[in-house]
Amino acid sequence: MQELISKLDLAEYAKSFESFLARPKPLFMQGDIHLHMKMIDELLLYTSLKPIPMMIELDIALAHLQKSGVLRLEEIYAFVKIINYFNYLKKVFIEGQIGSWVQKILIPSEFDEICNYFNDKGELKSDIDEKFDSIENSLKHIKEDMSQSLRRLMSNSKLGAYLVDRQIHYINNQEALLVRGGFNHVLKGSIIARSSSGFFYVTPESIMTLKSKQSDLLDKKEELIYQYCKKISSVYTKNLKFLAYINREFDRFDNYNARVNFARQKDMEFLIPKKNSIIKLEKFSHPALHNPMPISIDFQKQVLMVTGVNAGGKTMLLKAILSSALLAKYLLPMKIDAKNSSIGAFKDFAAILDDPQNVKNDISTFAGRMTQFSELFSKKETLVGVDEIELGTDSDEAASLFKIIIEELIKRGMKIVITTHHKRLASLLATNEQVELLAAIYDEKNQRPTYGFLSGTIGKSYAFETALRYGISANVVGMAKEVYGEDKEKLNDLIQKNIDLELKMKKESAELNEKLEEIERLKVSLKDEKESAKAEYEKLKSQMHFEYTKAISSAKEAIKSKDTSEAHRHLNRAHEYKKATHVKTEVISKPEPLSVGDAIKYGNSKGVIKSIKKESAMIECDGISLKVPLSALKKSGNSTNLRKKAKVTISTKVDSTATVVLDLHGLRSEEAIEKLDKFLSDALINGYDEVNVYHGIGTGKLAYAVKTFLKTHPSVVSFCDAPPNQGGFGATVVKL
Repeated sequence: MQELISKLDLAEYAKSFESFLARPKPLFMQGDIHLHMKMIDELLLYTSLKPIPMMIELDIALAHLQKSGVLRLEEIYAFVKIINYFNYLKKVFIEGQIGSWVQKILIPSEFDEICNYFNDKGELKSDIDEKFDSIENSLKHIKEDMSQSLRRLMSNSKLGAYLVDRQIHYINNQEALLVRGGFNHVLKGSIIARSSSGFFYVTPESIMTLKSKQSDLLDKKEELIYQYCKKISSVYTKNLKFLAYINREFDRFDNYNARVNFARQKDMEFLIPKKNSIIKLEKFSHPALHNPMPISIDFQKQVLMVTGVNAGGKTMLLKAILSSALLAKYLLPMKIDAKNSSIGAFKDFAAILDDPQNVKNDISTFAGRMTQFSELFSKKETLVGVDEIELGTDSDEAASLFKIIIEELIKRGMKIVITTHHKRLASLLATNEQVELLAAIYDEKNQRPTYGFLSGTIGKSYAFETALRYGISANVVGMAKEVYGEDKEKLNDLIQKNIDLELKMKKESAELNEKLEEIERLKVSLKDEKESAKAEYEKLKSQMHFEYTKAISSAKEAIKSKDTSEAHRHLNRAHEYKKATHVKTEVISKPEPLSVGDAIKYGNSKGVIKSIKKESAMIECDGISLKVPLSALKKSGNSTNLRKKAKVTISTKVDSTATVVLDLHGLRSEEAIEKLDKFLSDALINGYDEVNVYHGIGTGKLAYAVKTFLKTHPSVVSFCDAPPNQGGFGATVVKL
């Protein structure tokens, strides 16, 4: 694994990621990758989570517990830190995927007491035991006594003449004073070291006595600590399975947390592998590059053969494809447009990148390459990267051999990325439907690679141009071209023309796509405007229809009140509103000329023009004279015939004695129906839309006859029994 990471230039990336882990561990996470991704997605929502404590490796400690051994205080405290952190997680994550997981971890009650033994520094608290507290106090006093003793000595005027400085020096973990020769006349103590200047480091006798007491107390403290370690280890042994489990779960959460924090700091995204072999990268940047040109590639087929200019980015493209798949497999974040990218799932990876020559094992470059390729035939679902495939032998022979090898690997379902300068091998494989060609692009004008790629073609190596760029004289390059041959140079020119044509077509295609996108945007915009105009039209139409209905009602009221001029005014207004509701969007043709006597159509009503004055006309429509705009009129049928018909008029006389109430009491059914029929006709002529008919209750025959007749009358909209204050069941309210 480390070798593959090194070959793909991911060592620095891996080292950077590992710095986010609480303790070193493999990059691969066991278990369901989709579940891991759900946990990571949920963890990304939490921005202020408490940092995970740094942790030591505990596998050896668990092995000691399995043999009933006693753990060191550091190992015991490591488990305490894990338990404390999971208690914290239980408080933070109540719901969700992580909440469901941590809430299921049941921590034994014995661990609560053990956790309370320790302070934040990982030391046992002095108040857990009286002996421990007494030792701590004694050590504190001894420390104070040593400090005071040293201060008294340094303030002694006799000793002052021998002191080199007035500092307390720590030599071999002992307090000492730096003094000149002859100090023994005024100071009793032991020389523990000499300085480079010939002075003496001396520990005073009083300090040595206190040190001896301190050492005894520390021994007692260590003995007491051991007793507690033994006691706690006994509890740990009983709960060994739980400790092994929570140790694994700590690593699991550490993996999630490290990935989330690493992605946040580096502004990276996660991409989960899909169950296929397609690799589609959009704006992927290899982690090893500081100012990379993002790679976008759609690798659908089984083999991608990359040809073209030297130092044009072919090898880096190969490494980028393998790196993206490796990072996706291990659920590690990367610089990529994850939304528009897709990476397949691969069981294994093979990077054939370096010269495999080994002098010690007597393996040549080509022999080493053959060994590497032979190993591929035993693998399945592997993503393979081969850099400079023709390395190490005659290129023409290699082309034939590698063609067959690659075709056999295709049959085994291998996914392969190949870089080569060998145009013959590329041409041999170009007809295979599972091989995709890609050419590194060279900028002829500026004489340098563009680090871009062109799909579907073979690229030139540009060896001569590269040699010139890196300092080889033009004279040498010219002679090399003569040796190379005119025919081969023409082939290179043909390849270049093909590349130039492809680039031109792609540029024109991109410009056309931009124009099409602009047209689509305009279509959407026009559609939105159309919908908006339609909505506004429907709103206005509804409003005008309401006004029209209101005007008609007003006209009916005016007719009932016998005010003819008011009726005309309301009818004119109603027809104006109705005309407005029928406005159409089609192109309006030039209207036909109208004259007096023409049969016309006004809205849904037909009539005849009586007179014309400027832009308006007086028409007779449904027995009513109206003044309307000429533009609102259309010719209707034969004018002469309609004028003749207009002479035959039907007039109705409004009965001033008409009423809205009919009393049928005492009449036989036949007489009552005859009278009711005439009553309804008079009511319609007078414009009434609701009348009352009194028939009484009696035997019910008259009421039955009235209601049966009303059911068959064409002008009756509805009828019902009258309310109690208007006759109840003895009367019927009729709506016309």
